[in-house]
Amino acid sequence: MTDTSIARTIRERRTIRDFNGEPMSRETVNELLNDAVWAPFHSSKEPWRFILFTGEGRKVFADAVINAYTKDESAEWIDWAIKTYLHLSQAHLLVVIKADPRQKYFEDAFLAAGALIQNLQLLAWERKVGVVWKTSDYILLPKFLNAVGVKPGERVVGALHLGYFNDDKIPRPKKRAPVSELLTECQEYKN
Repeated sequence: MTDTSIARTIRERRTIRDFNGEPMSRETVNELLNDAVWAPFHSSKEPWRFILFTGEGRKVFADAVINAYTKDESAEWIDWAIKTYLHLSQAHLLVVIKADPRQKYFEDAFLAAGALIQNLQLLAWERKVGVVWKTSDYILLPKFLNAVGVKPGERVVGALHLGYFNDDKIPRPKKRAPVSELLTECQEYKN
């Protein structure tokens, strides 16, 4: 087992849903993103852009989620949404890419954005900032997309909910399968 600081951070990082309520500044998110954008990408320019909701802007995000659904759907969980999006999470970040109709280019951008999000999660963890990466149905709903400023022809890769956390609220790790059960190795070439 490798025990470098990056290996330790990868193994110790968890999805945090229980934030401590400490406000998060735009500057903090900018600092995290300035390092996270060093994720690999194949295009000639970075394939992503970001939409950030902090402070009172969190209400814009919460309202967009709640209003994207039918009255019956949002009535089921409106209290949870208000608690989670307005009181617990201190920032919401949308990672957005162009929805290129050419599958290869879309997949390259989508995967690069996923790498960026993992970078952000690891960088945030080192600063005691927890991240929940959500791909809930609302990120596909036109009413939500319009309300949060996603442009036509763009796709949300993830809605990230961020907040500071306390060490006593870190969940236990989930079990991982041994790599020996997942790895297929090709050892010789047969012609």
